[in-house]
Amino acid sequence: MNGPAHPPEEVVKNCLHYVVTAVLAAAAAWLLVFVAPPAHAAVGQPPALPPQALIVQDAVALRAAPREAAVQQARLWQGELVEVRGERLEYVQVWDHQRERGGYVRASQLRRLSLDAAHADELLAVLRFVKDSAGSEGLGFGYGAAWLRAASPAQLSGPVGAEVLDAVAGAAQRLAQRASAAGLSRGAQEALLGQLDAAGRYGIRFNSHERGDRMQICYDGELFTRVLAMPAASAEQRARAALALTDPACEDPALGVLQRIQRQEDSASLLDQADASGLPPVLKNRLQMRRASVWSAVAFERSRGAPGGAHATAAERALEALARVDPQGLPDTDAGLMNDAVMRVNASRWAAVPASIQSKGLQLRTSPGAQAGQTCVSLHGGAAGSAPLWTQCSHGVVWPASFSVNREGNAAALAVQPMAGWRELWLLRKQAGGWTLSVLSPAPTLPGIGYAELAGWVPGGRQVLVAREARGEGRYQRRYEVLDLATLAPQRQASDPSVLGAFQRWQMPQWKQQSVSLR
Repeated sequence: MNGPAHPPEEVVKNCLHYVVTAVLAAAAAWLLVFVAPPAHAAVGQPPALPPQALIVQDAVALRAAPREAAVQQARLWQGELVEVRGERLEYVQVWDHQRERGGYVRASQLRRLSLDAAHADELLAVLRFVKDSAGSEGLGFGYGAAWLRAASPAQLSGPVGAEVLDAVAGAAQRLAQRASAAGLSRGAQEALLGQLDAAGRYGIRFNSHERGDRMQICYDGELFTRVLAMPAASAEQRARAALALTDPACEDPALGVLQRIQRQEDSASLLDQADASGLPPVLKNRLQMRRASVWSAVAFERSRGAPGGAHATAAERALEALARVDPQGLPDTDAGLMNDAVMRVNASRWAAVPASIQSKGLQLRTSPGAQAGQTCVSLHGGAAGSAPLWTQCSHGVVWPASFSVNREGNAAALAVQPMAGWRELWLLRKQAGGWTLSVLSPAPTLPGIGYAELAGWVPGGRQVLVAREARGEGRYQRRYEVLDLATLAPQRQASDPSVLGAFQRWQMPQWKQQSVSLR
């Protein structure tokens, strides 16, 4: 019985998902087997291995005979290790232990590996040459594993050992990023399937997460964790490891609330293990931007009653880290990272401001809601004990310190944060039937990261100044608006507030001083 047809792209995607989640997750730690001698071997004298060779190209044919026209037994991929059994004409006779199959490979498509201590420096030189080359990740795995086999115990625990682990981990991270890229051709996807499979034979594991209509593949970070634990690791290696282990793109979207909170706390601790002083400007900025983003998320979670408390301290850490970013050390490729860090920090910045309720005839009161994690907000005016003018309950974090009333007393604003990195602006307006609520989101997209915040009140009670910045659904936008209070329609807007006269005259000093929107 014939089933429904599937387009080639869907078949390739399903195969990629299967390889990552099933094959690589279950792969034996071959790297450790390759590196570590058996228990009965003499210390410092690993057992001799048969001659080995590394496949250096993709889609290499393993043929039944040393001829181009011979039957193809299998296709080999860059980074695969084979045992050398002999040589004939322009071919090398090899045995693939993974497939349990032998055959012939062109001599130009593989490199023999010498795994003795005398050749350790040669292996290291090749690893240094290929470690940052996109598309050469398989070579990094092979030469890195070969050096680990040939190195002495002192080298393994020293600076060079940390360098090799950092190089192999970096290659694994780069391979995962390439596999996660959108718009790959079918041939490129097939090659990545083979390279991911080859990486799995070294014990290099990957995780995959569905994000919308694409799949995010991430290296599990085991070698980065080892680098952080090595006393001989340099500050740069520790910083790269901390950044890799705290990559927000690799957070499992299926994590529960408590697991997500713990991940944020753990990420903050990992980043604190990296010393930013003395780092190259680009790496230092990336570390500070990541710290700012992570601490802003910690501030949000702690404000919701998460274990650890001290949400104000976390928000201050986020603001301090962002302030340490040097704009002169930001390459063009990091502009998006900077924008994201600013939005995340600005979304939680009210956690660092002591709560103070403004009056001007109106008072804001908060109380626990009927449901767990819910906060109810009520607006009061006139004598104490009078009925509230307006009431609303929310599961978001309400920031009372943000409460502001315009001079005419016909409008008020409040910051409410429903999730980490996303803050909305609640606008209350006095109308004929009483007070009404309008929620201004950072952007008309699905929640991503961003903020909408009050920038000032225009005298007369008819206009309000609002700043918005957001990234969602693949789009980024940043704008400053002069809104009509009656309709909330933008009368004027710009990406730079300096070109708007209303912003120059009526922006609130507190907003200009506290917000990180202006940069």
